[in-house]
Amino acid sequence: MRSFINKRSAELKPSGIRKFFDIVSEMDGAISLGVGEPDFVTPWSIRDAAIRSVKRGLTQYTGNRGLPELRKNICRYLCERFSIPADPAHTLVTVGASEAIDLTLRAICEEGDEILVPEPCYVSYAPSVSLSGGTPVAVHCVADNDFVLTPEQLKAAITPKTKALILAYPNNPTGAIMTREQLEAIIPVIEEHDLLVISDEIYAELTYVGKHVSIASLKDMSARTVVISGFSKAFAMTGWRVGFVCAPPEIDEAMFKIHQYTIMCAPRVSQHAANAALAEGFTDGFAVVEEMVEEYARRGRFLANAFNSMGLKCFMPKGAFYVFPSVASTGLTGDEFANGLLRSQKVAVVPGSAFGDAGLYHVRCSYATSMAQLSEAIDRISRFIESIKR
Repeated sequence: MRSFINKRSAELKPSGIRKFFDIVSEMDGAISLGVGEPDFVTPWSIRDAAIRSVKRGLTQYTGNRGLPELRKNICRYLCERFSIPADPAHTLVTVGASEAIDLTLRAICEEGDEILVPEPCYVSYAPSVSLSGGTPVAVHCVADNDFVLTPEQLKAAITPKTKALILAYPNNPTGAIMTREQLEAIIPVIEEHDLLVISDEIYAELTYVGKHVSIASLKDMSARTVVISGFSKAFAMTGWRVGFVCAPPEIDEAMFKIHQYTIMCAPRVSQHAANAALAEGFTDGFAVVEEMVEEYARRGRFLANAFNSMGLKCFMPKGAFYVFPSVASTGLTGDEFANGLLRSQKVAVVPGSAFGDAGLYHVRCSYATSMAQLSEAIDRISRFIESIKR
């Protein structure tokens, strides 16, 4: 049956994250630091709004773009929280941020177009570019520079085939952010080479150092930026599968057509839940989100300090809910470290290579789990490192 498989699908590598999920799910007593989803339950008020919508019989399709009130509130949210100009007419409610990424790339990529992907990065970017007919081009960001994309790195990666830049800060897997000044520094390069920016801001609310700055809020950049986000991370709504994308009109039109034919609309019950999350946030200043952020920041400091004390150099996360320690001092690659740790101590971390070649000697650890679990995991990791030394 292999002859029926198209070349792009056949050449995709299996997800390095899912491999470890599958192993851990069948291992008694295992601790997983691999899961990229909040350990908090969706707030009751959001769940209750969904229940009430079902009780009222609101179970039909919505319009393709999503509920008008939700789109209006998304734009208000982006404007008030992050100073991003957004228009409900060019806002699309999607099945998670993942659909928004896929739609954007399919809407813009011609065969051979190069899309710049700063690494380490979320595992889906490069495969999504390839599936869209484009060519992903890695731009290696390094810990010594806080994993920030520099103008020099950006300029060096651009060729006549370069069409767009994927920008994803706060970053998965590193926990890095880009400040206003750092974003402003790359804008002249973007403008000089007429690049589109695809800004994945799913972790925007989970920023511990100052407030998240979107490149779409700077110097007329909204006209060349596709803003992607959603409710999964900040509102603990991963399973609801609801995200959104705001794009320049021409790109939005192309994305909308693809969405119409492939998805039709995001689940109605999830849209009602998402609208309730925003409505409550406008009322109470997003208090629930702020509480989660405070707890994540505490856990991140704990893990980073613990890894550094073990001799595993670790960048202090400034956003998201991951740390990305280097395991080079052990003499192991990230894959060797992760496999050895899982076999020896039943702790699952994700090899950094899953996030690009820049992560070869790193592992990613999610701290979206309890402090008790994190403390036990650190004890086990310490025992593993001691066993390597002997």
